[in-house]
Amino acid sequence: MDRRSLLKILLAGLALPLPLVAQASQAVRRVRVVQEKDATRLLLDLDGPVVANSFSLESPPRLVLDLHRTVLDAPMGNLMLDGTPVQAIRSGTTPAGDLRLVLDLRQPDVRGELRTGDRNLELVLRGGPAKVVQRPSPKSGRDLLVVIDAGHGGKDPGAVGAKGEQEKLVALQIAALLAKRINAQKGYKARLTRSDDIFIPLRKRAELAQRLNADLFVSVHADAAPRLTASGASVFALSQGGASSSMARWMAERENGADAVGGGLTVKLKRDDPMVAGVLLDMSMNATISTSLDLGHQVLTRLGGVSGLHQARVEQAGFAVLKSAAVPSILVETGFISNAGDCRRLHDARHQRKVAEAIFAGIDGHFRQQPPVGSLLMALTQDSQA
Repeated sequence: MDRRSLLKILLAGLALPLPLVAQASQAVRRVRVVQEKDATRLLLDLDGPVVANSFSLESPPRLVLDLHRTVLDAPMGNLMLDGTPVQAIRSGTTPAGDLRLVLDLRQPDVRGELRTGDRNLELVLRGGPAKVVQRPSPKSGRDLLVVIDAGHGGKDPGAVGAKGEQEKLVALQIAALLAKRINAQKGYKARLTRSDDIFIPLRKRAELAQRLNADLFVSVHADAAPRLTASGASVFALSQGGASSSMARWMAERENGADAVGGGLTVKLKRDDPMVAGVLLDMSMNATISTSLDLGHQVLTRLGGVSGLHQARVEQAGFAVLKSAAVPSILVETGFISNAGDCRRLHDARHQRKVAEAIFAGIDGHFRQQPPVGSLLMALTQDSQA
């Protein structure tokens, strides 16, 4: 679909009266994926006819299916995608309130043909034959990859305590303990953005998680606050709009300023076309942020019993290091290095291990409730419920 056609579709959605857009009239009752010799079919069973359109995006390759005035009322977690050109299927809501399905493709040369009926819709995928892989046995599957980012580093010390304590060192110690805990758990593996005292631009940290197709990105920090009495742990997720509090905004501005130390490298999307970039954000960010908030809540709950909490909810702000459209991402402030009590605990090896254990417990709690398809954790969960 060319730029002009896509613009017409977007403008048509904006022209609808607001009450009409906001109120869905149909529902998707069943979702199936059928693999045939020369095509893969995504089949949707509907209450009635819908207006739908599809378009493709690159870097990474995706097919997007929009169903106007429609809601999803069917599970998609059990779809078998092995042997198809589709790596994953995600759902979300467009700014106009329509249902959006996003098909993450294994290869870029896949074409989609949309066919609609009175009570069904079919998206036929051709091209880009995927390598047929054996379905996981009850106790096999891929490990979940968690990319752990130790905040700051090198010429950027981060926050500094009253006696010269540096955030970058505390963050690295806790991040290393978290990686060790994750690697010790069957079904998981960890990757550190840095294992030494080196400077890495924020954009590079987020890009690593996306390049590795990580299941989660966790950035570990121990910041300072204007009030020396501020204490306790906090968890943050990305916000596409404004910050959820003045403290969240202050934290984001402080963390985002880290790149200025390395020469002012900024985080930005690769956007050959600003309109396509906007569609990409709308498509990807809503689902990713929703998952990040749920996961962040799990981590925050566990941290409360170890460090106490500065905020009882997951805060949101425009943290540059969290701006990965495809990977759920959270930033964990393990405490305030500017607070004497927090600073003392943050430098205690036993407390650091408890913090790392609490973060992992939240991560594991989230993924055990929603194990990704094809993962070893899903296989183990299904085996334990059999």
